[in-house]
Amino acid sequence: MFRMMMIPILTLLIMACGSTPTQPVKDTFAVTPSDTHSALSPAVKQYYANAIEPLYQSMLVRTGFNGSILLAKNGEIVFEDYRGMINFKTKEPITSSSVFHVASVSKTFTAMVVLKLMEEGKLSLDDAVEKYLPGFPYPGIHIRELLNHRSGLPKYDHFMSGTMSVATKVRTRRGKLVTRYRTVKSPVQLTGLATNEDVLQYMIRYLPAPEASPNRRYNYCNTNFAMLALIVEKITHTPFPEYMEEKVFKPLGMNHTYIFSIRDTADYIPSYTPSRRPYELEKLDCVYGDKNVYTNVRDLLLWDKALYDGKFLSQHSLDLAYTPYSNEKRGVKNYGLGWHLLVNPNEPVVPYHNGWWHGNNAVFKRLVADTATVIILGNKFNSNIWRAGKMSSVFTGRPDTTLLDDSGGGGQ
Repeated sequence: MFRMMMIPILTLLIMACGSTPTQPVKDTFAVTPSDTHSALSPAVKQYYANAIEPLYQSMLVRTGFNGSILLAKNGEIVFEDYRGMINFKTKEPITSSSVFHVASVSKTFTAMVVLKLMEEGKLSLDDAVEKYLPGFPYPGIHIRELLNHRSGLPKYDHFMSGTMSVATKVRTRRGKLVTRYRTVKSPVQLTGLATNEDVLQYMIRYLPAPEASPNRRYNYCNTNFAMLALIVEKITHTPFPEYMEEKVFKPLGMNHTYIFSIRDTADYIPSYTPSRRPYELEKLDCVYGDKNVYTNVRDLLLWDKALYDGKFLSQHSLDLAYTPYSNEKRGVKNYGLGWHLLVNPNEPVVPYHNGWWHGNNAVFKRLVADTATVIILGNKFNSNIWRAGKMSSVFTGRPDTTLLDDSGGGGQ
């Protein structure tokens, strides 16, 4: 009982703490889930709800939260709420059925599907990208480097929006010749709505400069996952949205989940600025794989359960996904295969992904060793959503002082 009383106190203290000194990243990690089938008593559920409620009020409600939130333990919902409007023009309220664009959280689906195809013997992580995408103009990049953001590819959301990286050779103070990159404006070559194939063809035609050599360094890049979606299409001979619906969403009962594509533009659901100004459909809104999963918190919980229970991937594949691949910098933040990782010394690794696109921002944080999950989705931009991921401390009793990447991108 004393421990249960202390957890909310610790959690409240967490919010006032600064970041901890960084530590060297370990070489290998194992994530062993606890018993996902252990039922929670009503008293335990109420305890968690009581611990979460004041944090929810202070971190989200008081900051203008407009969205949905769900926290679960052992696959059971212990806290859930829906607040605000899904459409400010029609005044339609947010409910348990309301779907949100989860932005970069979409990468977790793309990555796991690629690993599923690996398990089925349809690809290898060591396969070169050009094996599946003829004409791909950047040699030496493998599927693994797309998954862990070590490809060095240029960012399509830059070069197709009027900016690009330019490589120049400069000498350091010691006289060593190195490559430096700078961002410059470039003529926009694209009109209309772009598709994944348009991204590929743009790179083939204009060859925008890469950000780095393959496997040289971690560089979060949406282009990686746009190319992975194309690879899935080439292997399966099925459009990515249809493949995801038939092989992932329907089998898992995720009946409110879909991939937004160019065929869905008539049903576009806008997101909003903090002042409630809607974002209009833009030229890159139909590229998928890196983003464009539309779902709700309950469907994401089904996805979470499928990963916990081993219904979708083997433990071996999950271990690959939760292995940190970018250890050139010290720190507790790393990246696996489609997952950001918190790698705190002497603690279990925590896979998570945040997301941002226009006014949408999202948190999908999985405390695998504790069989607990935090899901927060918003459609009116609110950076406090990312900070609220620290509510996971109610499940661990451990302070969380990590500054998570805001948009799901960023550095280690």
